[in-house]
Amino acid sequence: MFRKTLFWLHLVCGVVAGLAIGIMCVTGTVLAYEKELAAWSERDARTIAPPAAGAPRLAIDEAPRKLREAFPEAKPATLVVLNDPAAAWSFPGARGVAGYHVNPYTGEVRRPQSTAVGQFMQTMLVWHRYLGFSGTVSRPRGKWINGTCNLAFCLLAITGLYLWMPRNWSVRSVKAVALFNWRLTGKARDFNWHNTIGLWTAPVLIVLTLTAVPISFQWGGRVINSLTGTPPPAAPGAAAQPAIEIPAPPPGTPLLSQDALLAIVQKEFPAWTTITLRLEVPAAGGGTGLPIRDLPGSSAMPPAGASQTTGQETRATQPVTLTIRDATTWPRTTNITVAVHPYTGEILRKAGYAELAAAAQVRAWTRFLHTGEALGFWGQLVAGLACLGGCVLVWTGFALAWRRGFGSAKT
Repeated sequence: MFRKTLFWLHLVCGVVAGLAIGIMCVTGTVLAYEKELAAWSERDARTIAPPAAGAPRLAIDEAPRKLREAFPEAKPATLVVLNDPAAAWSFPGARGVAGYHVNPYTGEVRRPQSTAVGQFMQTMLVWHRYLGFSGTVSRPRGKWINGTCNLAFCLLAITGLYLWMPRNWSVRSVKAVALFNWRLTGKARDFNWHNTIGLWTAPVLIVLTLTAVPISFQWGGRVINSLTGTPPPAAPGAAAQPAIEIPAPPPGTPLLSQDALLAIVQKEFPAWTTITLRLEVPAAGGGTGLPIRDLPGSSAMPPAGASQTTGQETRATQPVTLTIRDATTWPRTTNITVAVHPYTGEILRKAGYAELAAAAQVRAWTRFLHTGEALGFWGQLVAGLACLGGCVLVWTGFALAWRRGFGSAKT
């Protein structure tokens, strides 16, 4: 009776949520290597020719200036430096929008000739998260539908794992549900594929669906807070740590250049892979969109944040904030935020995974376990293959349900 109840629950959930689950599986398969494919498609702008031995690099301060000269309309928020001599300095665009890339030796600014892959990935993401809905009113509906169907998918994987297990553990019974039989056709083939793929992918699919819950529903985040004993944030967007105020130095004290700041951070993190610098955000309704360092009287780019202006002189009162991705950190997707004194170069604060609250540490894992990125190339491959297997599960599941309801038992 228990097995029969689970079977019908499995069947009904699959029929009702199957279409949305199929869309999530197809798009999830495509998105498994979204960043890598986008970077490959834009390699004409992101990579540079190997420079001659000993060729001098431009000062990093020149990158925003070169960008403004080539594209006056550009208002980037960040500058990314990669630990790769063949990589350009990058001003990333929004997701699905091409950024700008500066050759650190010549100052040439380029944009990708084709953005088709990035735009395609953005379309896949909209379908994966919002079921293709657009607009501020419709998107929450699509997100709720997909989130609910994701929960149904989790239930399908859990109940299926029980239903797909052989009733007796003879060699013949195990082979019937755990190994492909390519000679079968019709219902027997669909049954074999559904059971075999389901048995092998169910554990991964359970992880993928559970880690999507905090992304789809706010209550998922509250559950994590409750389980970890972490109080909710005092207010949306509240700072995790108090700001560091820097006393204004004596007049004439120079700000350190961006190259000097980068050198300090690179020495502190010798295994760094990327360093991201924030640029001054353009003022509402216009403004120059230039880094503060380019205001009259300034000699270097201070942090995005508070500053004091007296006459023609701008004095930073907050540290410079840089974000580092380090090859030795774990989990590998964790960023390290560093606050550096803009006048002395002293590292005032380092905040990485260990400094996160318990709930934030859990979410740092769940967010990237969902995509497989937390475990690197092989984690993404397993996640992508599980999604591909989910596509077959949806197809064979619908076929088996159709035969049970309308078709012949022998076809």
